[in-house]
Amino acid sequence: MRPPAANLLQTVLATFFAARLPARASPGQPARLCVGLSGGRDSVVLLHALSAMVSSGALPVTLTAVHVHHGLSPNADAWAAYCAGFAQHCAVPLLIVRVAVPRDSGEGPEAAARRMRHGVFSECAADWLALAHHRDDQAETVLLNLLRGAGIAGAAGMLAERPQPRGPNLVRPLLEVPRAALEHYAAEHALRWIDDESNEDVHLRRNYLRRDVLPRLEEKFAGAAKSLARAASHFAEASMLLDELAAIDQAALAAPSGRIVLTGFKQLSAARAGNLLRFAWTSAGFRAPDTRWIAEALRQLAATTALSETCLATVDGELHVYRGELHLIGLAPPPPDSPVPWSGEDALPWAGGRIRFVPVTGAGVRRSLLATDAVTLRARQGGERLQIHAGRHHRSLRNLLQESGIPPWRRERLPFLWCDGRLAWVGGLGIAAAMASGPGEEGILPVWDEAA
Repeated sequence: MRPPAANLLQTVLATFFAARLPARASPGQPARLCVGLSGGRDSVVLLHALSAMVSSGALPVTLTAVHVHHGLSPNADAWAAYCAGFAQHCAVPLLIVRVAVPRDSGEGPEAAARRMRHGVFSECAADWLALAHHRDDQAETVLLNLLRGAGIAGAAGMLAERPQPRGPNLVRPLLEVPRAALEHYAAEHALRWIDDESNEDVHLRRNYLRRDVLPRLEEKFAGAAKSLARAASHFAEASMLLDELAAIDQAALAAPSGRIVLTGFKQLSAARAGNLLRFAWTSAGFRAPDTRWIAEALRQLAATTALSETCLATVDGELHVYRGELHLIGLAPPPPDSPVPWSGEDALPWAGGRIRFVPVTGAGVRRSLLATDAVTLRARQGGERLQIHAGRHHRSLRNLLQESGIPPWRRERLPFLWCDGRLAWVGGLGIAAAMASGPGEEGILPVWDEAA
């Protein structure tokens, strides 16, 4: 007979993925599942259980694993080596990715490491990236977030499945399983794992809750962890309803561009407007802003007119009002300070994106004009003029940019292509008429791929 703990875990895992496999299955190509393997007990148990199910045919997926080497511990190399050996034992391909965790990001080493780790996860070639968080982890998360003053979304804790802006969906198939079940599974299969010494540091808030607070709560409130996890599911349901309301409001207030119209936004109640703004911000791929930022945004937007401009920023992006619409944009590197020479390359980097130089016929800048050493890209300096249409006067870039509806924050990042001191092309506007290729004439068409 199968051991009880193994039976529990495999039943939970089978049920979890059975509900999701049909949406991911494609003829001749099984769904791809990747496990985040830290080397700790929980991730070791998850990978072991999944590999057994895959090898037996109980779970029809392609299974891989990824280990993120943060380099924060002196034992990091040993952890990576252990993960490599364990993955080999399970016959699961493992990818080890080294990251450099920034020390001066202002978010703390734990948060920075988490951000870097999730960045690696988003690059994995899989349909799902599975993490081994369990019910006791969920209870800790809910309690920690409540003590931080989190809202409904924070009180919902960790979601069983969370789509990412790019890459695989993050899944946590063990959220309803208690820690004790994972401990029993590890004992039954005589599994070994690594212990992160930082887990013993009770100066870290999560460790303090795990080691000192929750055990005392369990003494007075039997099943406290289970109750907190159950409360998380109630908060998650409420959060989902708020998101549905925000999606309805967003659709009702959308301009033809798809952006939110300021006048309609200002007619919402403060609570509803804040809910919509938070939803739109996270839907754009940014982390949820804190309550103070939402309050300040609502205060400024209330005093903003359709003709004025407003800008509020977080570490992820910026909120602008331009021509009566709300623009949510990601932060991008500035353009180079000095001119960038072009010597025939297929592409050159520019402000977090790139500029491609595409050979064409009857379009673009005349190739013959670019056969010179004095072709450069540079940012806007001010005072430039451009003649886009033959037979018309040269016009100031300021007027052309305004007429084209290019917003102010984008204007400073526009690339300008100069040839022998003459302005040949401006990204977002076009090519100078006097330098454009005629019918049948060879040309080079600059194409600006902006930062995502």
